[in-house]
Amino acid sequence: MEMFVMQLINGLSIGSIYALVALGYTMVYGIVKLINFAHGDVIMVGAYIIFLLVMYTGMHFVPAVLIAMAGCALLGVLMEKIAYKPLRNASRLSALITAIGVSLFLQNLFMTIFSPAPRPFPTIGLQGSVRIFGNATVSNLAIVTIVVSLVMMGLLQIFVKMTKMGKAMRAVSEDAGAASLMGINVNTTIAITFAVGSALAAVGSFLFASTFPQVQPFMGLDMGLKAFVAAVLGGIGVIPGAMLGGLLLGIIEVMTRAFIPGGTQWSDAVVFSLLIIILLLKPSGLMGKSVGEKV
Repeated sequence: MEMFVMQLINGLSIGSIYALVALGYTMVYGIVKLINFAHGDVIMVGAYIIFLLVMYTGMHFVPAVLIAMAGCALLGVLMEKIAYKPLRNASRLSALITAIGVSLFLQNLFMTIFSPAPRPFPTIGLQGSVRIFGNATVSNLAIVTIVVSLVMMGLLQIFVKMTKMGKAMRAVSEDAGAASLMGINVNTTIAITFAVGSALAAVGSFLFASTFPQVQPFMGLDMGLKAFVAAVLGGIGVIPGAMLGGLLLGIIEVMTRAFIPGGTQWSDAVVFSLLIIILLLKPSGLMGKSVGEKV
């Protein structure tokens, strides 16, 4: 029982990171019907910003994460303006090729600047653990990861549901043409959507790099793909669905590694098999039909 509880908490910890990153996919898709496959590389950029600020300036993690959020938000806006805005009316294949091109550009740029060698990410002083449910031990980092992720998800829900810009996002998601006629600046709304999703990815990059303490130019590739699976699992374009999909995916991945013989080698196969099953049986995802509002 203790082992199950420990692995469940670990799965929720990893899954909450997937959920944060999946929110970026689902917000962008909800408005412009575009899969931003370069979103995973925003995680990498955020991790490098935090790494450089902490290691070379001695800055505390909190302001470093805030600066990374601002930097990734700016990167998201630039990607939208330069790469994606001209393709809003283009074919989906063109948009996909562009997204892959942006991803490869960022990976190779950082590989050229920093080399492909992994660099150790600084620890944040949460190496201890606590006991819950008797003898089950859970790391402090896992608890902090879950709490921070839930807080960020809650703030996003408040932003989307209760602010003027959040209402504009929902309106553009439903009908961009009608929203424009009602006086909503569609271009600004889309840019802010990219910014918010990228800022959340920066928080995810900090939690991810703290859990697996290293940074390297391709670190966002695997995370980005799994976050995409999480978004599809929950219902891409639906914010609560991205949260649910991320948490479920993290639990499934960790439980596979912990309780299935050879699970470490099979975990990725299970994750991507799940994507195929969802696309075949319920393409809209777990919450794709039950939630009317997207983004």
